Amino acid sequence: MSMVLPSQSLTPPKRNTLTHIPGDEGWPIIGRTLAALADPKGHVEQNARKYGPVYRTHMFGETSISLLGPEANELVLFDQAKQFSSELGWGPILGLLFPRGLMLRDFDEHRAHRKALSVAFKSGPMKSYLAELDKGVAARVATWKKQPGEMLLYPAMKQLTLDLAATSFLGADIGPEVAEINKAFIDMVAAAVAPIRRPLPGTQMGRGVRGRKRIIAYFSEQIPIRRKRGGEDLFSQLCQATHEDGALLSEQDIIDHMSFLMMAAHDTLTSSLTSFVGELAAHPEWQDKLRNEVAGLGLGTDAPTGLDHLDALPLTEMAFKEALRKKPPVPSMPRRAVRDFTFMGYAVPAGTLVAVNPLYSHHMPDIWIDPDSFDPTRFADEAQRNRHRFAFVPFGGGAHMCLGLHFAYMQAKCFARHFLQNLTVALPEGYKPAWQMWPIPKPRDGLRVVVRAA
Repeated sequence: MSMVLPSQSLTPPKRNTLTHIPGDEGWPIIGRTLAALADPKGHVEQNARKYGPVYRTHMFGETSISLLGPEANELVLFDQAKQFSSELGWGPILGLLFPRGLMLRDFDEHRAHRKALSVAFKSGPMKSYLAELDKGVAARVATWKKQPGEMLLYPAMKQLTLDLAATSFLGADIGPEVAEINKAFIDMVAAAVAPIRRPLPGTQMGRGVRGRKRIIAYFSEQIPIRRKRGGEDLFSQLCQATHEDGALLSEQDIIDHMSFLMMAAHDTLTSSLTSFVGELAAHPEWQDKLRNEVAGLGLGTDAPTGLDHLDALPLTEMAFKEALRKKPPVPSMPRRAVRDFTFMGYAVPAGTLVAVNPLYSHHMPDIWIDPDSFDPTRFADEAQRNRHRFAFVPFGGGAHMCLGLHFAYMQAKCFARHFLQNLTVALPEGYKPAWQMWPIPKPRDGLRVVVRAA
């Protein structure tokens, strides 16, 4: 089922085959890794000014080519010619902890698995996830309301999204194991970006690999139970999912997909919900507009949120998109070329690691006027009409477009409904939050906010 990759694509090309592409590979071994980690946005913008939208760099032990802008995003993400492997791009980063997740499969095999998984994101299951999310968010916001004053937003959001993932993904009755499962996931996610890539004792990677063992044990024990009894949660849906020929997904496939989906949903949502609330705290005029929009739903604080209510929150969705534009949850996306290709006049050989950069695309001043300002009206229908369709790519694009995209919007709008109906949020006097933008944006100090009853 898997498309056969040409053998030369598995080995990076010799260094001298890329020297015709301008760039700076920095120091031996470490290359430009430290400069890129210190200021990912500034680093890319500086290279773009110096070398243009195609340049050569050296990070995490390998020479790679950065391709910048909407045309590059379309070439690599839309990938009509099937010439870029996501599996061979993400593998070095995620392979030890989340092997064979959807992002680590390619072409025909990826399509078949994506189709099987998509049943878990159809409208029936989504309604059931919303019911669980709604209860979880309402309960958490109620506890915040009882403790007004300054709080650290990021850790509070992390706890919330973990709890929500546990109930909507694993089922509300998961029981006392939930704390252990959550801890295993936190260890796996932390290890995915650990500088030491071998699972040595006492390292993040060591803890991550141990966390994966715990998760595998839990899922293996649960799959036969869920297959027998069914259920509304995502895990139970996957246990019933079938390929086109009617065959159930294998146990190993379910384990791999569940591990990956929980990781992908949890960390990116924590990041984007934190930046969304951070923007509302910094822009009270937009906070008021969204609060009025939520009030317009006419829901009592205890009334459940329905999918139709979420459709009636266009301004809230625009503001969330603007937060995703400013701080895309996946700022850089790697692929490996499986065949030679040419872009902007540069020939790039098979086997080359390439990366597109949503963080750069989302701040290009010729696409976004005053790109560092927060302006949700950029996502009004009229404003979007003539924009390149790959200018805004917080969820990727093409065959690998994020499967949980609607789930993310649903969760963000459900959260906004309860949060704005109950609370106001502001930044402490004179406080400017500092963000670390890579590998997934997060505030360096947890992001201090002041919450009060609305």
